[in-house]
Amino acid sequence: MSDTPKSKVNLFTDGACSGNPGPGGWAYLLVHPRTGKSREMSGGELDTTNNRMELQAVIEGLGDLQSPSVVELYSDSQYVLKGLETWLDGWKKRGWKTAAKKPVKNVDLWQQLDELRKIHQISFHWVRGHDGHPENERVDVLAVQAREAIARR
Repeated sequence: MSDTPKSKVNLFTDGACSGNPGPGGWAYLLVHPRTGKSREMSGGELDTTNNRMELQAVIEGLGDLQSPSVVELYSDSQYVLKGLETWLDGWKKRGWKTAAKKPVKNVDLWQQLDELRKIHQISFHWVRGHDGHPENERVDVLAVQAREAIARR
């Protein structure tokens, strides 16, 4: 970690895709628990996958932080959370190969996340999707809206 994190934030993320691949959207919500201030953002891609959108949401959210932070990451994506918590270091040691010696999918995004996790102190929290969690529901709505907007282009 480059600097000692100064602020704590909650980061809620989600991705959505229509077809796999197909048009997709990502969204994040940053909440500063001390001040109550929040910021949300979303975007999309025309030809992508759900996993890529889940990863992009985390990349965008972490990238939006202005300084090293203590980040509580909330996601309904086991792929993202297990990747960051469990698989990433092994992939790197094996030259970005899985345990089965196959190339890691979405390696470009995983490499971006690897760089971002060097800056921030991240804790991981799984949230059941579509289960009434207010912040998860919000980022789901934003990701779906972004997916629909990109699909209409």
